[in-house]
Amino acid sequence: MNQTRWIRRAAISGVLAIPLLTAGCGLFSQETSSIDPPQGVLAEEEGLSDAPTISTVLDDADDMQGDLSQITVYLQDGNGYLAPVSIASKLDKSEAAGQRALELLVDGGTYSSQIPDGFRAMLPQGTVINQFKVDAEKKLAQVDLSQQFVSYNPQDERPMVEAITWTLTAIPGIEKVELSVDGQRLTEMPEEGYPLDQDLTRAIGINLETGNGVSISQSTPVTLYFSSTTADNEQYYVPVTRLISSTSTPAQAAIEELIAGPLDGDQLTAVVTPDYQVKSVETKDDIVTVDLEDSSYEAGQPVPEELLLAVILSATENTGASQVQIRLNGDTNIVDEFNNSYSEPVSRPHHVNAIKA
Repeated sequence: MNQTRWIRRAAISGVLAIPLLTAGCGLFSQETSSIDPPQGVLAEEEGLSDAPTISTVLDDADDMQGDLSQITVYLQDGNGYLAPVSIASKLDKSEAAGQRALELLVDGGTYSSQIPDGFRAMLPQGTVINQFKVDAEKKLAQVDLSQQFVSYNPQDERPMVEAITWTLTAIPGIEKVELSVDGQRLTEMPEEGYPLDQDLTRAIGINLETGNGVSISQSTPVTLYFSSTTADNEQYYVPVTRLISSTSTPAQAAIEELIAGPLDGDQLTAVVTPDYQVKSVETKDDIVTVDLEDSSYEAGQPVPEELLLAVILSATENTGASQVQIRLNGDTNIVDEFNNSYSEPVSRPHHVNAIKA
């Protein structure tokens, strides 16, 4: 996407759309390989140890098979942020995961009982998914919605577009989305005019924010993962696309911004303490190596799981790599508080935020 186009999107919709960083990057998007969880995560199932499973990350590589499927949908939390939520939903083998995901996004719809308390589905009540199909060659999801889709509050326009786009591109084989209403292709959203004349991708960003003193026309987008909690004190991750001053090293800048913490400190929580510094971030052979330093860290000391997973999510989001090798003070022999080992490269999870409904 060139500079002219994203300036145009800013003028039309009031919020900047993000230029594409790397082909195929984006959390849970186009990857089809099996998940490689931290060592010990699935140990309880395999009888290898008593290590607990990670509560907020689902690591079932076969989760799209059988009667009960894990489907990731992007819902709005009580603070107005979109967050991925993994929902266990009964899905017949003949049903498309994308169709069910869209149905889960309908406010007050058939599957509203599966939406966790404190979260909101973004599509207007009464919206019907007339048709969902995927052009496998183009990796394009074509979605036809009923007329109720265009009856919404203007402030919901961009979150609706982001929720649909990020939800569908969470499904392997889908990278782009095309929207229509009652068979008529939409070229823009009707209230605020968000442009739809080109296929939607994760390049639009999510939960957009602009760093302090940053000029939009001379900026680089990075997507970061911070933390929030439900009313029941369940932790979950929230992705935020932040515009920062233009840089030639966006992957390293992303981890530095992750350490800097959220701009909205009242609603989101930092997952990495300011004691950490980024020595380097390098990508090779689909593995991104994040080299961190912390003068207070002692070898063998457990590192918070929340920190490690936020680094993994942020690093893969901004590089397109599928695995992350974390080093801390040059050491890869890292374990979290549940004794899960991160000594080998760890794959990004297909699903996060398994919040109870």
